[in-house]
Amino acid sequence: MALSFSSDLLTPMLAVHPEASELLGDGVLGFITNSVLVALCVLGLVFLFSKKATTNMTLVPHKAQNLFEFLVEFLYNRVESIVGPKQVKLAFPLLGTLFIYILVSNWFGLIPGVGTIGFGPSTGALSVTSSDHAFHPILRPPTADLNATLALAVSAFLVWFVLTIKEVGVWGFIVHTFGPKGGLKGFMGLVVGAVFLFVGVIEIVSIVLRPMTLSVRLYGNIFAGESVLHTLGGLLDKAGQPWSMIGSVLIPFPFYFMELLVGLLQAIVFTLLCSVYIQLSTTHDDHGHEEGDHH
Repeated sequence: MALSFSSDLLTPMLAVHPEASELLGDGVLGFITNSVLVALCVLGLVFLFSKKATTNMTLVPHKAQNLFEFLVEFLYNRVESIVGPKQVKLAFPLLGTLFIYILVSNWFGLIPGVGTIGFGPSTGALSVTSSDHAFHPILRPPTADLNATLALAVSAFLVWFVLTIKEVGVWGFIVHTFGPKGGLKGFMGLVVGAVFLFVGVIEIVSIVLRPMTLSVRLYGNIFAGESVLHTLGGLLDKAGQPWSMIGSVLIPFPFYFMELLVGLLQAIVFTLLCSVYIQLSTTHDDHGHEEGDHH
């Protein structure tokens, strides 16, 4: 028997559907979901702003050019301080794009109506085992869709892999991951080698799981914020008009400032972790070479 809740307060918390909703059915355009639609809007906004900022550039920058140059220079310096001047030239195009795209996507979800206007019941008895009773928003931020965040994480992982192999090579990566450190020989060298071999296996597992942890962290925080805003906006739905309309605006309003901060922090965390992963696998052996040359 399906477990049901009829509490007015519990229902909004369970109402937001965790998956993206198809907008055009299951046909050829079935891939157009509410998150894909917003993703296209976000891409359009980023492209239009970048085109406006880089068209007719002058020594005395106009407002769009000034903002764009400040953002790119700020991000470039932060990434360079982590991955180094050599890798930043290769890694920054992706990392800078990821930060801007994730930030705009997160904040786009705070526009009134995004994630809150849709179809499906949001009040009344709700069956936990049936997704048909969930609320499906017409517009949904792409970072609240696990498919989108996983695609971003996999893209970053592929760039990490290419930069790592290009910098240290396949054998260098194997030695760095599984090779013993310390230069011990004899029995203790064998013991230390076995320990570092086991540590290397754990490191490989950690590397394989990085795309999942990156994507779930971003998705979980944005989806949680979307759910909280939807829940707070529907607390007075049973009170009738005009209280329902007033409550849907006033109650969630203070939390929008928190979600602005969360959206910024999640974009920073995602980009920062990708930068650290690249730095750990591409700059470690440089120190070893420098020490060897010094001796």
